[in-house]
Amino acid sequence: MPVDGSAGEDDNGSGLVYDVVVNHEGQYSIWAVGRPVPAGWTAVGFQGSKSQALDHIEEVWTDITPLSVRPDA
Repeated sequence: MPVDGSAGEDDNGSGLVYDVVVNHEGQYSIWAVGRPVPAGWTAVGFQGSKSQALDHIEEVWTDITPLSVRPDA
């Protein structure tokens, strides 16, 4: 469920809701709810419309450098 508690309907009215997912490199993406999350990706617990999910990613993904190449990793 979205952090703001809204239903999270997709912005174009299609009714699609998206999970925010992350992989082992700390890279984020969105995935339609109801579809199996691909291997190597994990849902982070945020669901919402496409724009809500992308806004959430923009807020939490502050360093797009993959974890494996970060100097502090």
